[in-house]
Amino acid sequence: MIFKVYYQPSKKINPRRENTLSLYLEADSEPEARILVESNTEYNVEFIEKLDDAALAYEKESPAFKLTEF
Repeated sequence: MIFKVYYQPSKKINPRRENTLSLYLEADSEPEARILVESNTEYNVEFIEKLDDAALAYEKESPAFKLTEF
């Protein structure tokens, strides 16, 4: 499954909507996706969204789409 992870680049700065970034990640479940991000980065994870087939097809049209691997 592919997940879209919304995050803040640092846990030390107060979260602001303007600083929210996202990455795409392949994992078996949402908890596994969270563990992968939190154990490999210093990101402050805000939200994890499972992408269904239609949402994934839409996201793939974006030039910014790239699966992150740890």
